[in-house]
Amino acid sequence: MIDIATVIFALDVGERLGRVIDTDAITTPLLNTSAYFFKNTAELIDFKEKRRASFEYGRYGNPTTVVAEQKISALEGAEDTLFMASGMCASTVLLMALVPAGGHLVTTLDCYRKTRIFIETFLPKMGIKATVIDPADIGALESALNEDNVSLFFTESPTNPFLRCVDIKLVSDLCHRKGALVCIDGTFASPLNQKALALGADIVLHSATKFIGGHNDVLGGCISGSEKVISQIRNLHHVLGGVLNPNAAYLIVRGMKTLHLRVQQQNSTAQRMAEVLEAHPKVKRVYYPGLPSHPEHHLAKRQMTGFGGVVSFEVDGNLGTTIQFVDALKIPYIAPSFGGVESIVDQPAIMSYWDLSQSERLKYGIKDNLVRFSFGVEDFEDLKADVLQALEAI
Repeated sequence: MIDIATVIFALDVGERLGRVIDTDAITTPLLNTSAYFFKNTAELIDFKEKRRASFEYGRYGNPTTVVAEQKISALEGAEDTLFMASGMCASTVLLMALVPAGGHLVTTLDCYRKTRIFIETFLPKMGIKATVIDPADIGALESALNEDNVSLFFTESPTNPFLRCVDIKLVSDLCHRKGALVCIDGTFASPLNQKALALGADIVLHSATKFIGGHNDVLGGCISGSEKVISQIRNLHHVLGGVLNPNAAYLIVRGMKTLHLRVQQQNSTAQRMAEVLEAHPKVKRVYYPGLPSHPEHHLAKRQMTGFGGVVSFEVDGNLGTTIQFVDALKIPYIAPSFGGVESIVDQPAIMSYWDLSQSERLKYGIKDNLVRFSFGVEDFEDLKADVLQALEAI
């Protein structure tokens, strides 16, 4: 017969009194808990009246997650950072928190498709309108700011998948004159290649799933900025509850320890591969900010310290020819996402836009022969040989 009292004692021993653990461990402790207890009601009242710090409940924070947030804040030069369950969770909560019902935002043509779907399909239910402009069309931005009560300019820079760049300093100056906030999704740049806040943006957002986590093994999203703005987003986040799991926070913290090494390698590989691809007769066009042929190359050189590990390009052929090229590659995985140590390749017309007709895809510039290649940390010569061999196969 099970001695219930003994079992309870064994499970509980050391738990109540060992809650604050001093440790000399090099790695950040992983704290899996859904709630935080108070020793007595007086402690609880002190917490409620802000005389005592506590997370209270797992939806409101976790010590492991705080370490990840502090690291991002240090990288971005931000007062505060908030982590959420995914990059899309961070984007959607931010948009709902910062644009009032019936409000107006400005965004750019080239962007992650799910972000576009949220802006075009869900925000209108709250009466929120969006003006969509070309990333380089400053005149269109000025017109929107003059004609509408714009609350937020939200854009990626570089964008997905054509890696267009926005003049962050200029758009920030223009928006601030009209009282609008600026949010830059810097996922493609990573915090190492671009400092959006230092350039004037109010908020910088990242899908930590990509370069920050860096190992294709975790989902997460983060938002950095002033305490005032992040608090406004955090209040809604606490209600909606798209919480980053502490295990995911632990993996992100671990991944960030090699961020500078990985990004340095990926920058170098992508730059060299972009040059190889642009010179190849079976490649029609290459999209990469590090190339002089890129429409915002001079801007990218001014506001970025590296151009990232992703290159998009158009194969000289049709859908079938491009499939043949992708299938001939040996090193990269055919998969969504980017920024990890493993190289990943995808054909956006199939991976992200297959539910649309060819003519509908073309409205967004997505041609059947477009390829997005995320370079990992594999040897450059091996990647080059693999790509050239695959091109020769078509």
